[in-house]
Amino acid sequence: MTYAQRPDAPPPTPQQMAALGAFTVKNINAGVVVMTGGLVRPSRGIQLRCEGGEVSVTDGPFAETKELIDGFALIQVDSRAEAIKMATEFMQIAGDGVGEILQVFEPPGAPPT
Repeated sequence: MTYAQRPDAPPPTPQQMAALGAFTVKNINAGVVVMTGGLVRPSRGIQLRCEGGEVSVTDGPFAETKELIDGFALIQVDSRAEAIKMATEFMQIAGDGVGEILQVFEPPGAPPT
């Protein structure tokens, strides 16, 4: 699950941050959240680009960054519906933005988790 706040949205309030913290702790204790984290701004990021086998490295900031992923959570749930429910609850606390749910790729024959 990733989350990107709208570029024009105000920063989270202390109340939102406390609610997000409580939400995260509740779901870590329930064994649903495996890992979570926030990401630094692109001004402090590094971009790698591979073209024809050659890799170039560029330090930020990067021009025309329109959408930024602010954070992520790796969750383990039993169904698509549970993932949507959890992401919905998170976004109602976090506020306006865009979230994505992406399934972790598991190679064929991998033992069940």
